[in-house]
Amino acid sequence: MSKARKEIMNVLRGRFLVEGNEAVKNWTFILFLFLLGVVMISSSHSADRKVYEIAKLNEKVNQLKSEFVEVRSKLQKVKLESTLLEQLKSNGLKQSANPPQKIKVIVKE
Repeated sequence: MSKARKEIMNVLRGRFLVEGNEAVKNWTFILFLFLLGVVMISSSHSADRKVYEIAKLNEKVNQLKSEFVEVRSKLQKVKLESTLLEQLKSNGLKQSANPPQKIKVIVKE
């Protein structure tokens, strides 16, 4: 067998993990890769949670915007002079034909 083929077979059998003075370095590198994978998975789950939360908050914002528009339109309708006159008629009040007059109070000391 050629030397390259022997090396490939040793790697496939896992001998590089238990034999030689490089075994500790190899295990350290494998542990590093494992920890890096755990960090990547954790980061991915965290990003997914944030995306879900952002979607929920956007939905709530849209709901509140529509509620705001609805309340604003109701307020504008209630503030109309014709609506106010109708409400006052039900209480027996009517609009004055004369405009209001200013009353001046002079205080003498």
